Amino acid sequence: MELVAGCYEQVLFGFAARPAESWTVVPDFTHHAHSASLSAVAVNNRYVVTGSRDETIQIYDMKKKVEHGALLQHNGTITCLEFYGTAHLLSGAEDGLICIWNTKRWECLKSIKAHKGHVTSLSIHPSGKLALSVGTDKTLRTWNLVEGRSAFIKNLKQNAHIIKWSPDGERYVAVVTNKVDIYKLDTASITGTITTEKRISSLRFITNSILAVAGDDEIIRFYSCDSQKCLCEFKAHENRIKDIYSFEREGQHVIVTASSDGYIKMWNLDLNKIKDAPSLLCEVNTKARLTCLAVWLDRASEMKENSDKAATSSQANEDELSSILRKRKVCWTGKSDKTAKRKRKITPEKRKLEAPLQRKKKKRNSVA
Repeated sequence: MELVAGCYEQVLFGFAARPAESWTVVPDFTHHAHSASLSAVAVNNRYVVTGSRDETIQIYDMKKKVEHGALLQHNGTITCLEFYGTAHLLSGAEDGLICIWNTKRWECLKSIKAHKGHVTSLSIHPSGKLALSVGTDKTLRTWNLVEGRSAFIKNLKQNAHIIKWSPDGERYVAVVTNKVDIYKLDTASITGTITTEKRISSLRFITNSILAVAGDDEIIRFYSCDSQKCLCEFKAHENRIKDIYSFEREGQHVIVTASSDGYIKMWNLDLNKIKDAPSLLCEVNTKARLTCLAVWLDRASEMKENSDKAATSSQANEDELSSILRKRKVCWTGKSDKTAKRKRKITPEKRKLEAPLQRKKKKRNSVA
């Protein structure tokens, strides 16, 4: 598996994580990925994609360890990226667009004018039939991905900056500054609210009912979605936490955190002892101001978490989703449904990702 992290210094870091009795993290590559700071990163079973303030999305083939090209559809900072399975990628940006990409040919299948302001966050339902997005126009929008149109628009009192589905797709959360509103899918109503002291920078569903929440401080808190109570909190870093990632491997729940202090840390979470702080598995100091984080799992078995959830949720929720979409008023004007005229393919650019050790040797030779 590979820990991939972006930073303000325009670099994408890759660290090979080796699971064992004592986990180790080894530097694998550093790549000057963009001409501005990195703002988003996403992974599937083959690719890593990064978004930046330079308005481009860069693609990396992790099987071959090469740059695969760039996507140039957006005009504005790329704010969010999310894969669905092996065939599709959704991207959102400050231009208000959500683009749906085919990851086989890397073509833009559809470009939707999603928000009047920026798109701040998006999340794809485990079934792949729905997506949610929030933006700076104070709306939460539900998208019918089967037909590529708006299904429902909810007006919010304030701008939300994070939206996330639960793994089973039966609830979702929207983050407004320091509040997490928990919604139920079938009613689209708020069932509870979690409030923190500081602004929330990242959150992650650990299970369908447990949320890991990180704010503009060094503490990670685990909350119950049912009771909205804090189950556990612990100091993870020396500075504010920028991103959280989590995955399950052979029954082990692993939390990965990235902070402005430059450290990426991996934690072992025992769900049976959720009130105890997770134990530190390993850490690495990138000496950079980190902004985003993901974990590329290199084996099909390790990707099982997403595909299994998608398969079970698809069966369980298909009828429910159809009835919900029928019940809700469709607020689609038709004007922004047009696919963008410039269906750009990627700019192909196959270049080996540079290992840090090779890079240092080159520098020494040039000095000599």
